[in-house]
Amino acid sequence: MNSDRPLISCIIIFFNAGEQFFIEAIESIFAQTYDNWELLLVDDGSSDGSTNIALQYAQKHPVIRYLEHKEHQNRGMSATRNLGIYHAKGKYIAFLDADDLWLPNTLKEQSAILESYPDAAMVFGPIQWWYSWTRNLEDTNRDFIENWANNPSIQINTIIQPPEIFLLLLKVEIAISGMLVRKQIIEQVGGFEEQFRGLYEDQIFCSKICLQFSVFISDQCWYKYRQHPNSCCSIAEKAQKDYGLINRFIFLNWLKQYLLKLGFKNTEGWKIIKKELWQYRHPRLNLLQKNARHIINRIKWKLKCIVK
Repeated sequence: MNSDRPLISCIIIFFNAGEQFFIEAIESIFAQTYDNWELLLVDDGSSDGSTNIALQYAQKHPVIRYLEHKEHQNRGMSATRNLGIYHAKGKYIAFLDADDLWLPNTLKEQSAILESYPDAAMVFGPIQWWYSWTRNLEDTNRDFIENWANNPSIQINTIIQPPEIFLLLLKVEIAISGMLVRKQIIEQVGGFEEQFRGLYEDQIFCSKICLQFSVFISDQCWYKYRQHPNSCCSIAEKAQKDYGLINRFIFLNWLKQYLLKLGFKNTEGWKIIKKELWQYRHPRLNLLQKNARHIINRIKWKLKCIVK
């Protein structure tokens, strides 16, 4: 490893990850063109062969460490990432899901950006939605990379001052994945919120950073997001469909309290949150209001037609 470059702590949390995907994720780190990294494989209480795979890698490679919760507990993604963060020795921290991949230049290019922009708390870019891993003919042409260029609200290849990205996250205009973050910043915001398990843990973590610190957005894709029905993201998305209103309400209410704690009351983000919370608290009034707006717009359209 090259000690002239800053150490990057790569964290893969896993729970029954499955042999094929897990090994491919680990090997994508060994394939990096950047040569000063450590890998923390953090077990969230797996009961399949994932634990043995992680232990074998850790025994074979000094740059890899295996971690688990006390008594091999399952404590959720937030607590498991926090365990990895606590033991990380690097200046920067990167998160890779156990079923996804990094492209070879990920750590090299991301760390170069953070080294060049010391005011940036983290860097991220668009991700590739990866269907073709199946090698099935119907999935061959389904891959795509997120395109932010058409969104006038998103500035690319530059530092964005707070709270612009926070507001985009709040409005669900952007999602952040595959980021490289300064460990000092993660510690400053308190890491992941452990009461959130399976839903909104990433959004809250990124919101805490983007609310207070500058962020660099790149147009470079570094992350291959594998699409399959058993992924933690797919399971979380299904839960979001089943319990979406409740979980969104809990998320927004937590953010409101967090803004209040930081003294950010009556900011733009505060107003957006209050407006959304009102909709959840008064669903019938919200529906009536939407219907009234629709009727008014129809009347305006008919009046314009009559005038013409």
